Amino acid sequence: MYAALWRVLPGPVAVRLALLLLLAAVVVVVCFAWVFPTIAPLLPINDPDVQAP
Repeated sequence: MYAALWRVLPGPVAVRLALLLLLAAVVVVVCFAWVFPTIAPLLPINDPDVQAP
């Protein structure tokens, strides 16, 4: 997958590396801004109840 992405990106190595870093930063921002807050209520880790065995 990463090799295919590397081949698709235009330009020399420096431009490709900059584009990959930019794409990775965009993915991280999107995950923290929209994806994680959307799925957080669905995760059982947010259950504050302690159940006795």
